[in-house]
Amino acid sequence: MPKFYFEDFSPGWTAEYGPRRVTREEMIGFAAQFDPQPMHLDEEAARHTMLGGLAASGWHTCSVMMKMIADGVLLDSASMGAPGIEEVKWLKPVRPGDSLTVHGSVLDVRASQSKQDRGFVKFLWEVFNDRGECVMTLVCPQMVLRRHPGAPA
Repeated sequence: MPKFYFEDFSPGWTAEYGPRRVTREEMIGFAAQFDPQPMHLDEEAARHTMLGGLAASGWHTCSVMMKMIADGVLLDSASMGAPGIEEVKWLKPVRPGDSLTVHGSVLDVRASQSKQDRGFVKFLWEVFNDRGECVMTLVCPQMVLRRHPGAPA
């Protein structure tokens, strides 16, 4: 039974999840399978890229964030998934050994105009390293079932 429904989210809602340490081995393993660029695979080659050293793939950072928010809130909610991502920004490299924390906030909520059983919750997800630097932001509207379909939002 879901713990959170559409009605439980409003602008100003916040949450924090983590920390989650990212290892060199998992970074290279992810990159080898999904993003085999030199800056994600080889420390010497990475030194000669704009990142200046080995760094996690941005897609790996997205995956780590997704696991944290799934465990933190989505699996306890009446989430129906997302119609897409509005924006993702990779702001700083994630380095081997970094511990990541995710901060979430609700930017906006709106009831669906076409389906009374759901609404859209627009989240801003910010990922920080253990030095307090924001390494990634992601804005995503999430579809969430309403506890009382058709009631005023």
